[in-house]
Amino acid sequence: MGTIYYGGSATPIHIEDRALAHLKVVIATKLRRGESFTVSWQHLPDEPRGRSTIWLHPSIPLRFVFDDLEPVELSRSWIEDLAQSANSSGGITLVSEHIDPDGVEDESPQAVEVAD
Repeated sequence: MGTIYYGGSATPIHIEDRALAHLKVVIATKLRRGESFTVSWQHLPDEPRGRSTIWLHPSIPLRFVFDDLEPVELSRSWIEDLAQSANSSGGITLVSEHIDPDGVEDESPQAVEVAD
């Protein structure tokens, strides 16, 4: 389980390492361009019901911490899906990777396990 530390918040945001690696690429690209945007996710089942959103701005400190020692292989289509949502008025909505057991992409987005 990876972690995002954002600004001065004492509450870390926990995200599965593979999802965090993909999210990091999109967030870094947007912030490098000087763009502000939101990131939203659904709470995990063992947390209070609901969802959270944070506003990301290039001037606010941000750190990504991964539990895995080795970087994951990135999926171009997942990055494109996240980037497309980042460019919408709703900001990034963290969705799962769209791959079914046969290796064929699934068109139905699903929530990714994220904890804050």
